[in-house]
Amino acid sequence: MSIAIVTLLIVGALLVLMLLGTPLGVATLLVSVAISLIYFGVPGLFLISSNVFHVLENYSLVAVPLFVFMAGILERSGIAEDLFDAMATLGGNFPGSLGIQTCVVAVFLAAMSGIMGGEIVMLGMIALPQMFRLGYDRKMSIGIICAAGALATLIPPSIVMIIYGVTANVSISDLFVAGIGPGLLLAGIYMIYIYTRCRINPAMAPAVVHDAADTAPRGRAMRKLIAPFFVIGSVMGTIYSGIASVTEAAAIGACAAAVVAAMRKRLSYRMVRDVFRQTVLTVGSVIWLVLGAVSLVGIYNIIGGSRFLQGILTGLDWHPILIIMLMMAIVFLLGTFMEWIAIVFITVPIFAPVVASFGYDPVWFGVLFAMNIQIYYLSPPFGPACFFLKSVAPPDVTLQEIFASVWPFVLMQIGGLLLVLFIPQIATTLPEILLK
Repeated sequence: MSIAIVTLLIVGALLVLMLLGTPLGVATLLVSVAISLIYFGVPGLFLISSNVFHVLENYSLVAVPLFVFMAGILERSGIAEDLFDAMATLGGNFPGSLGIQTCVVAVFLAAMSGIMGGEIVMLGMIALPQMFRLGYDRKMSIGIICAAGALATLIPPSIVMIIYGVTANVSISDLFVAGIGPGLLLAGIYMIYIYTRCRINPAMAPAVVHDAADTAPRGRAMRKLIAPFFVIGSVMGTIYSGIASVTEAAAIGACAAAVVAAMRKRLSYRMVRDVFRQTVLTVGSVIWLVLGAVSLVGIYNIIGGSRFLQGILTGLDWHPILIIMLMMAIVFLLGTFMEWIAIVFITVPIFAPVVASFGYDPVWFGVLFAMNIQIYYLSPPFGPACFFLKSVAPPDVTLQEIFASVWPFVLMQIGGLLLVLFIPQIATTLPEILLK
């Protein structure tokens, strides 16, 4: 049987299993076991186990549960409320000011946690009711929360970047630095969009009137920024000063988050217990996806699948940029029915060598990949960001309304991706300055 037919059978089997409701991690694991038994018999199971063990023993993956734990502590420490209070005082009052302040807070939260889900939950609980109360346009408010919360996929410490770095065997520190420029670019695009729309139509964002008693002095507002800068510095500062690796910095960041929670008198046995439980559940689901995806990709590579697909891509008589755009389209298509972690482990081992063979920087491609995953977070029918927001939004906010609200921001994300695609210096300049 030709490898082309086997590839079609694998894709068909995965689709059938997922339509039957089989979890993606289990579906990919079942298909990989079936292929190994057909090709190699019982000894093929040892090939699967060796592939999985090789990935799971990667030291960099330890950073994932540490960052998830850190995000859980920060989510319960009240630091997001402090950020909004500080922005209300320092940000001023202009068209769309609260929406723009929400984007700024989202950048801070992304730089502290790297977890998209937790960030959207925090923004949805704090900022969305406030924007509704002040008469902000509903669709714009919903779109701001989803898009700003998804910035955590780009701004370090990004879990997406960690998983990509492990899979593509590239420096996670380089990826972190490369993601800063595109992340801030997208945040800036969102802010310009909000300001422009509200300037043209002031009814979309009525002016906020602050009472003197409700506005904290600027000195107190500045003090509320100390804790966020402390957490960000404990992670990013230790990485780029050479004091710690990414994994060690994740542990330092988790300790810093616990210190902040303790100083705010939020740290308790019950809180730590709940955060540990959340961390185990989150990382457990990640591990199952990794197990399935790695086992499937490993056995598929052994039977010649990756060479077959790489041969198709490199054999196309297209400009390399068009082939990279095709890769992005494939990732976008997979995002309509597949978890992002599985997409990374299935596509990156095939795509990254092809991109490198074209002479392009794999770190730059990693940024493009993370931006594509960010689009996946907002795009229906899967759109995890929309489901996260629905879980904490007021009851009158429907899932259909959320999906209808994010489209302008999805288009802005696509525009940002194209900018980085055709102007690679947006992603590559900062690493060249800081790390070379």
